[in-house]
Amino acid sequence: MSPTLPPPPAPPSGEPGEPTEVELYALVAARLKEAHARVRALDVSAATRASLTRSLLLVTEAAKRDLPEAARRLAIFVDRLDGGDHPPSKAH
Repeated sequence: MSPTLPPPPAPPSGEPGEPTEVELYALVAARLKEAHARVRALDVSAATRASLTRSLLLVTEAAKRDLPEAARRLAIFVDRLDGGDHPPSKAH
């Protein structure tokens, strides 16, 4: 019978309580998915919905280069969405 090995040590992370990069990526991905669903569910004009979707796509693109910055931008977006702050729709 072979001896039981202890689990490998967890990789070092930043400050205590800070998410690791993988955890932050998963958190941003889940929040982006939720934000997209919320935007789709809004009763707003197509132009407003398109503007909000473009904003989320910019956050997605930012996540490829600077994950903490993308998380910050997404938090601001969601706060504004919660407050009903939508871009005005443009009449054509």
